[in-house]
Amino acid sequence: MDPSRFITRSLKSSPRGDSIKRILAAALGAVEPAAAVRRNLHRQEDQLVIAGRAYHLDRYHRVFIVGAGKAAYPMASQAARQLENKLSGGILVVKEGYSGEVPGITLHQAGHPIPDERGLRATGEIIDLLQAAGEDDLVLCLISGGGSALLTSPADGLTLDDLQRITALLLACGADITEINTLRKHLDEVKGGKLARYAYPAQLVTLIFSDVIGDPLEVIASGPTVADPTTYQDALGILERYGIQEATPPAILAHLQRGLAGSAPETPKPGEASLVGVQNHLIANNLLAAEAAVERARDEGFNTLLLTTYLQGEARQAGRFLAAVARQVAASGQPLPRPACIVAGGETTVTLHGGGWGGRNQEVALGAVADVAGLEGVLLITLATDGGDGPTDAAGAVVMGNTASRAHQAHLEPEAFLANNDAYHFFEPLGDLLITGPTLTNVNDLAFIFVL
Repeated sequence: MDPSRFITRSLKSSPRGDSIKRILAAALGAVEPAAAVRRNLHRQEDQLVIAGRAYHLDRYHRVFIVGAGKAAYPMASQAARQLENKLSGGILVVKEGYSGEVPGITLHQAGHPIPDERGLRATGEIIDLLQAAGEDDLVLCLISGGGSALLTSPADGLTLDDLQRITALLLACGADITEINTLRKHLDEVKGGKLARYAYPAQLVTLIFSDVIGDPLEVIASGPTVADPTTYQDALGILERYGIQEATPPAILAHLQRGLAGSAPETPKPGEASLVGVQNHLIANNLLAAEAAVERARDEGFNTLLLTTYLQGEARQAGRFLAAVARQVAASGQPLPRPACIVAGGETTVTLHGGGWGGRNQEVALGAVADVAGLEGVLLITLATDGGDGPTDAAGAVVMGNTASRAHQAHLEPEAFLANNDAYHFFEPLGDLLITGPTLTNVNDLAFIFVL
């Protein structure tokens, strides 16, 4: 990725600003979708080699591409280039603004993170295509983060409005992605392995970009082609855990109760015929991006450390933790001496208490402002690898030792903005938002601690 894509006034004033931008760009470059597909899929005459396994194209009557997610367009573009004249058609659904043109493939844009009517229609077209595929056809499925919202088909008795309301509830209550997707899989006709049912008996191969901590394939985009270990009981337990049963649409509660009673079918489990022949391959994740950032930082002259790719919990508390690491380095040179670059990856959560504007990466940064105050040469940078943090146009934010003092001069108090979950409007007037535009990839979040 071009380092000039990282737009923020803060880095312009930093003595190592250009170097820092190159480090951020290296992280995203390592998980560029077309490159990831090239590493895992290539054509050798009449053989399509996917993750080391050869598929003889002359044995297949037709080859289709379907997919969903923020990285689906560049993934499909590269796959279609390899297939060339063997491609029979395909359908993708991507987040609005993450689209392009791929010859032979229909692309639909839809809403994220709340599903919308466009996603519903696009998913219907994908289902129709898969149901028309036969045992002598090959289906290449391309899945990446964002697919849960984009690929949606309400279960029998439910409506799009029901799914929109439960999604908003889950996003606001602090539930993590595994919990959210457990509900989604039991309320939808394509999630939790059910997309594979539509493709059966065609040969189905799925390439996956992970945006989930630990890379559990059954959670990424709600695992449309993966056996699901969760149950209706698990789904009901999540509603109870967060105390949102009364706010849950009655139709959803009734559906889950029917499932619990055995009146609605469970999600596909290991050993189901429709899943036995499915090949699922993980081709990019947060660790790949974090390691690339560390390698580039080392080349730029930094002492480096990959702290974790399992950062999770409440966003503002994660910000305080990262600030504590920065303070340790500044005070004692531990665990690294200056100049230091420490990288952390993962996905935090935000429990909404206010009506502000922002995303989890911006709230991580806002949570660190007070504890970083006054530290010389310290920068904390948060980055949503897809380029869009929450519903905003920012990818994250930059916090420096002088952020708190500049904010005070502008009559911006961090605690007040935290109370309203309004990180965007705290960082915007300071010029500390990090803007990249859509990156067309998505492997979770990254945070960078620089001590110069």
